[in-house]
Amino acid sequence: MSEHDIANEKPRWLDKSANVRKLYFAVWALGIVLLALDLVIHRHPETRFDGWFGFYCFFGFVACVTLVITAKGLRRILMRPEDYYER
Repeated sequence: MSEHDIANEKPRWLDKSANVRKLYFAVWALGIVLLALDLVIHRHPETRFDGWFGFYCFFGFVACVTLVITAKGLRRILMRPEDYYER
């Protein structure tokens, strides 16, 4: 893609910061609604702790953070220089 093509490209939906903000708040609102549904939906827990309020919300957050931290560590181990294949 040349610089001319990039300059003439139509703006996309997520290029506007207002739309990004709307999406951000929509994700938060969905999370809050799903957490609130935890109060009214009856679950059948198999262990003592997975019956706690908000357990899956907390578990998902911790799992996501763990994956990001693990990926950062693996990047340091597996990363190669830019010219690795040109050598």
